[in-house]
Amino acid sequence: MFDFQRATSVVLILLTCILFPLPVFSDQAANDASQTSSSSQKLLVLGDSLSAAYGLKANQGWVSLLQKRWQDEQLPIDVVNAAISGDTTDGGLARLPRLLKQHNPTHVLIELGGNDGLQGHPVGKLKQNLMKMITLIEGHGAVPLLQDMQIPTNYGRRYTEMFGESFDDVADKRNITLVPFFLKDIALDPSLMQRDGIHPNAEAQPKIRDYMYRQLTPLLLPQDAMVLPLPEINIAI
Repeated sequence: MFDFQRATSVVLILLTCILFPLPVFSDQAANDASQTSSSSQKLLVLGDSLSAAYGLKANQGWVSLLQKRWQDEQLPIDVVNAAISGDTTDGGLARLPRLLKQHNPTHVLIELGGNDGLQGHPVGKLKQNLMKMITLIEGHGAVPLLQDMQIPTNYGRRYTEMFGESFDDVADKRNITLVPFFLKDIALDPSLMQRDGIHPNAEAQPKIRDYMYRQLTPLLLPQDAMVLPLPEINIAI
C-alpha cells in the first residue's frame, strides 16, 4: 500500500537538501562579484596618433577595440584613452598631472616618443621626460607601463639607434615593464598601413588589439582574478 505521508516526507527532505545550499552559493557569488568590482583596474593610455585612431573613426582604433574585448569577456578593466595625435613627451608630461587627478588610474601606458623622434628632438630630453612621467605615475600610486617605440632612419642610423635604446634604458633604470613595439611587424606590410606609411589602417587595428591584449591583460590582472562568469543554474522540480 502506498504510504502518501512517508513519500511526502522524503520529497521534503530531498528538496531541503537541494535548496538549502543555494543561498550559500548565491552569497559566495555575490561576495566574489563584490571583490571583483572593488579590484577593477583602470588603464590610462597616454599616447599619440598611434593610439588615437588617426585617420579612422574612434571606435575603429585598437584602444577602443581592446576595451570592447575586455568588456565582452567581463574582465574588470576600464580604459581611458587620453591619446592625442601629434603629441610629444613634452605634451604628455604637461597633461599627465591633470589626467591622474581626473581619472585616478591603476595603470598608465606611456605610448609617447614617436613624434619626438620624427621631429629630431634630443634623446636626452626624451629620456628625461619619460623619467618624469614615471615618477608622477608612481607618486600617484599607479603602475607605469612603457610602450617601446621605433622610428625610420630619417636622422641617420646613429640617432635612430640612440632613440630605440632610450626606451630600454628608461625601463631598466626604473624597473618597469617595457611593452614591445606593436607596429614592429605591421609596419612592414604596406597593406596594413595608411598612405602616409606611418599610421596603421583599419585592417591593422584588430591585429594590434589582439597583440596588446596578450601583452597587457596579464599585467593588469593577476591570473587568479581572471574568473569566468558563473553559469546560470535552473532547477526544475
